[in-house]
Amino acid sequence: MDIDRRRVLVGSAYSVAGLALPSEAWWEEAAERARARKALSTHTVTAQDVESVREMAAFFSRRDQQRGGRGVGRTALVAYLRTEIADYLNSRFPSEEVRRAMTSAAGELAYLAGWTAFDAGEHPVALRWFTVATQLAEEARDAPLAGHVLRAMAHQAVDLKQPGQAVRLAADSISGKRYTEASWREKALIGVVHARSLAADNRRKEAVAALAQAERDLSRAGEGDEPGRVWFFGEASLAHETAAALRDLGDLKGAERQFRHSVRTRRAQFARTHSVTLGYLGAVQVQQGQVEAACDTWGQALDAMTGVQSGRARETVVQMRRALSPFRGRGGSPAAELDAKARAVLDVG
Repeated sequence: MDIDRRRVLVGSAYSVAGLALPSEAWWEEAAERARARKALSTHTVTAQDVESVREMAAFFSRRDQQRGGRGVGRTALVAYLRTEIADYLNSRFPSEEVRRAMTSAAGELAYLAGWTAFDAGEHPVALRWFTVATQLAEEARDAPLAGHVLRAMAHQAVDLKQPGQAVRLAADSISGKRYTEASWREKALIGVVHARSLAADNRRKEAVAALAQAERDLSRAGEGDEPGRVWFFGEASLAHETAAALRDLGDLKGAERQFRHSVRTRRAQFARTHSVTLGYLGAVQVQQGQVEAACDTWGQALDAMTGVQSGRARETVVQMRRALSPFRGRGGSPAAELDAKARAVLDVG
């Protein structure tokens, strides 16, 4: 689990096309290998240890939603994985139940390390952590967690314009127990990213059907137990992902409606995603010739980015300035003033 971040960043080019997930036989045998692994520590993991790790996962997840994946939060997360979590995984377990619970909790933290690297734009690092997370999920026999991580990998592939690979990863995320054993909220989350992958691959009919299924699944959220990792996914998140899918399908009016709905319904603690949603909304507006409305929306996006450290949020500012380039020469115009504000945000970041 000890990833040399500098070496990965310098020596690896991100390519999800070259990603080789383990074989089906590997998945089947993962838990058996984990059970047979010899402990390297005399410590015996307790249920309280597992609860402590899950509390840390909740803390890092909330910080990511509020502040983004760049900065000291991710540094602390990776350090925690490399020290305490590695020690726990090399310890003794009093029962199979405790082993699986600790391995699953470790998998969630590895996923968060991958997600924060993705949000920071460090894609080779993200891919490495996501791979670790899927392996831990399978060692824990936690199929929904594996689906959750594969969903994140599909999301990454969509953002990096590799739709074919995104569809493959998203299809794996909803395969078998990864979907059937998931809570309704998690079903909706992995389902809407499947829809986004299909939309990016221009498979309109399938994408629309997947969006409808994700909406049905979310309508049942709250029925039964839910893992803490899906706490953030609700009406606003579904609207954001639906809007992105509609945008990629060319339905700009539908995308604008859904982005607006996401903005209206998102709670204050989701500052990072809120700023990204506003950035996307402005882009859709300017594509429809609504320059003044886009400038107003983008102004709100820049305000929402205060304190946010996110590569994805920063990228919306880069795209904002690119879209404003035909208008920035008009001194005193809203577009020129907004461009100056956007430039200042990039200089600070």
